[in-house]
Amino acid sequence: MMIKQLFTTFRNGSSISEAVCCNLQVRFLHKSAPSMRDVVDRKEMLRSLPKPDEGTTGEKAEEMDLLMKDKLLLFPTKDTPNQLFNGIRFKDLPIFNIRSSPNNTIITLTNSKGIPELIRSCGVEGFKNARKGTNIAAQATAITIGTKAFNKGIKTVRVRVKGIGPGRMSSIKGLQMSGLQIVSITDNTPVSWNPPRPRKQRRL
Repeated sequence: MMIKQLFTTFRNGSSISEAVCCNLQVRFLHKSAPSMRDVVDRKEMLRSLPKPDEGTTGEKAEEMDLLMKDKLLLFPTKDTPNQLFNGIRFKDLPIFNIRSSPNNTIITLTNSKGIPELIRSCGVEGFKNARKGTNIAAQATAITIGTKAFNKGIKTVRVRVKGIGPGRMSSIKGLQMSGLQIVSITDNTPVSWNPPRPRKQRRL
């Protein structure tokens, strides 16, 4: 009803003061253009930053048992080195070494003797600054290097993971998406039984 009165008042050619006199309160908000631009730029910057949950929190939810078709072959035996996978012995399979740190993920393809053939990292892939340490960057890097290996004729590989970072599981998923068959996943993360003394508490 009050909105109808307001439109009727303006249609009859009355001024704003007369509209206020009709028990209507009119407020005008003045916002300068530069300050609005700063707010929009800040929102875009915050939107482009990686989300807080993009870390090792979501990686623990993945179950690698589902990736293995045969539960009986989950653990290696004494005959595993000579077991054939697509006509290649297990000990002769090429190895993908994944170095996952909180700031970057480096993936290296080596042959069975440890001689490197391909190397790729999130920084080389084009990710910069904080984006290098995300699981999305690790997955994109793994897809790129996995596709290159697939084009060279490599179909079956082993995977070694080292370090604790957001790209641990995502890089393995990226290698699978590139068409490679992963027959084993080994965790080579070093564990110190006598770690250095932690830093003293920060004084506030």
